[in-house]
Amino acid sequence: MTDSTAFRNINILTMAQAVGGAAPPIVISLGGIIGTVLAPDPALATFPVSLYNVGVAIGTLPAAWVMRRFGRREGYIFGAMIGICGGLLAATAITAGLFLLFCLAIMTVGLYGSYIQSFRFAAADTAEGDMKAKAISRVMVGGLAAAIIGPQVAIWTVDAVPGHPYVASFIGLSVLAFLTLLLVSRLKIPRPVAVSISGGRPLSEIARSPRFIMAAATGVVSYALMAFIMTATPLAMIACGHSVGQATLGIQWHVLAMFGPSFFTGRLIARFGKETIAATGLALIAGCAVIALSGLGLTHFWLALILLGVGWNFGFIGATAMITDCHTPEERGKVQGLNDFLVFGSTATASFLAGALVHIDNGWSMMNWLVFPAVAMVLVPLMFSRRLFARAG
Repeated sequence: MTDSTAFRNINILTMAQAVGGAAPPIVISLGGIIGTVLAPDPALATFPVSLYNVGVAIGTLPAAWVMRRFGRREGYIFGAMIGICGGLLAATAITAGLFLLFCLAIMTVGLYGSYIQSFRFAAADTAEGDMKAKAISRVMVGGLAAAIIGPQVAIWTVDAVPGHPYVASFIGLSVLAFLTLLLVSRLKIPRPVAVSISGGRPLSEIARSPRFIMAAATGVVSYALMAFIMTATPLAMIACGHSVGQATLGIQWHVLAMFGPSFFTGRLIARFGKETIAATGLALIAGCAVIALSGLGLTHFWLALILLGVGWNFGFIGATAMITDCHTPEERGKVQGLNDFLVFGSTATASFLAGALVHIDNGWSMMNWLVFPAVAMVLVPLMFSRRLFARAG
């Protein structure tokens, strides 16, 4: 693949991330609100949002297989078609007032999300050496645009269909998925030469390697803790007397903080190393918990969300760059699929737990105290292992 083709693919993936990545903000912004209206029990209000993460988790391994078998371009086209169907199904469910159908629709959108999440790996596959981290970071910049596009679509389309609030928002999600389809259809990524899933080392052998365990654990903790705190924050804010608008604005700042640092995260990794930046991200997530435990004012919530976003960016991009060191080209599909299954499976579990814990007495404080042992469990071995990995090459 020539440099010009690689650069073109990265640009396309960045734009596709901007429009395709707008789906999660739409789901996060509206899923709980719609769940409150449709759910038979208020405790199930956040259930659709959690099912989005379930959809991403269960979709990662099949998505990896599809792309390994047919190629990334064809896989991404198929994934975009799933997104179109998911958005239209959600609109239908809202119109009919069917909670279970809405849950199924959101999980379908999660399946679409499993393809969007792998854009970062597709970018890394087009680069070599230190440029891999920069390519990952470049594509993740598209998430910054998605953080603006998603909430704005949700806001401007709320009442576009008279008598049926939020229906047009999910039709808008389908339109964005269609735009994603148009973009990814222009990718020029060679189809895989070998389609055997047995190429390279056995997956069980790779999964037992210290390098993979460290990289996957870093990604799991970074993403799961982000979802754990983010899912509960709007509910905690409202319980503390803050408005829905203030909670929504806090989530928008959080998502901007998640993707804004991507302009320079790749350069930081090239200078200081992927393990160092990932460790910094974990430390910032711990800092988020410190701020959250120090008070319940609007500033505390917003600052905690911003630190959580930046910490996720450093931790997740650093972990993704670490994963690219764990496999050969013929092993990449199954290794990347396993990594994303672990990351998003853990994220779905964390999201479910957040919805349950935030409603109990002192649940918000308990959740933030749980951040520290989770971070320490990965941060300590990561700090010790970075020099070992550097010497091993």
